[in-house]
Amino acid sequence: MMMNSLFGLTSVLCFVVGTLILPFSNAQLDPSFYNTTCPNVHSIVSNVLTNVSKSDPRMLASLIRLHFHDCFVQGCDGSILLNDTSSIVSEQSAGPNNNSIRGLDVINQIKTAVENACPAVVSCADIVALAAEVSSELANGPSWQVPLGRRDSLTANQTLANQNLPAANFNLTLLISRFANQNLNITDLVALSGAHTIGRAQCRFFSNRLYNFSSSGNPDPTLNTSYLQTLKSICPNDGGSGTNLTNLDLTTPDTFDNNYYSNLQQQNGLLQSDQELWNTTGASTISIVNSFSSNQTLFFEAFKASMIKMGNIGVLTGSQGEIRTQCNFVNGNSSGLATLVTKQSQDNDGRVSSI
Repeated sequence: MMMNSLFGLTSVLCFVVGTLILPFSNAQLDPSFYNTTCPNVHSIVSNVLTNVSKSDPRMLASLIRLHFHDCFVQGCDGSILLNDTSSIVSEQSAGPNNNSIRGLDVINQIKTAVENACPAVVSCADIVALAAEVSSELANGPSWQVPLGRRDSLTANQTLANQNLPAANFNLTLLISRFANQNLNITDLVALSGAHTIGRAQCRFFSNRLYNFSSSGNPDPTLNTSYLQTLKSICPNDGGSGTNLTNLDLTTPDTFDNNYYSNLQQQNGLLQSDQELWNTTGASTISIVNSFSSNQTLFFEAFKASMIKMGNIGVLTGSQGEIRTQCNFVNGNSSGLATLVTKQSQDNDGRVSSI
């Protein structure tokens, strides 16, 4: 058993070392991209988010999720930020995003501050990527040098959003498939799922585990019985509690740490898509969960590597796309602004994806 554990740990370490090198293979993205044109961009993002997180600490989780939902749909190009217009069908109305995406207003706050310092220089896509890194850091999680130089898309793709984004009730096969479609592997899946160490979820996205798992009329038999009773008190089966919120991590809900993985080992994963990482018999994800649970440094290194790797998906660089002056709409078309306030007033965590 010890040899197996050592082998699993060695495998994860080898992956982490390898992927810490791979993400910078896109030579057009570089952490120093704005060193001369907007040298204070990171501190501007950090200042805005420090203030926002004081009154809304769960915004940090929402911004990490926003980056994920952007990258999984036609690449990390800021397409998720675009509002409906006469020519654009917004990704914000896709099933995995509708009534759930948060942080669009915060990205706009950051964009305004950045534009005041460095007009027409920093893309919205890069702001989303920076916001995710700063959010991790502010939640006491890992920090990393974000490769920069992305440009903003001229389009959005609601169809791809519905197709590509994983859901909270996915089994492991579906999760692996969705990640593989983005050239992300099983270690990336387990590491990025660890973002659920912070944040909240609505009852309607896991209540089937409490009352009618797999249409059985009974709770999910793998769910810790004490945790089950706690969740039932938060999410009574009354038909009216679907929007009630509970913590994704029942132990340290606002601290970015590795308790997410120890929760899975104790059958205390909130979402089916989380618990599948540890419960699926014979799955290669189990040894990775065990390694991350016992070694937070290992988890942090893997998370950083996977976030950088994800941040390179389908990026626009050079003369591709544009640098938007307002993040909600392409340059020269401000008609998308009208729907921003409406979307932001739907202030909840809503549908939860795999991270």
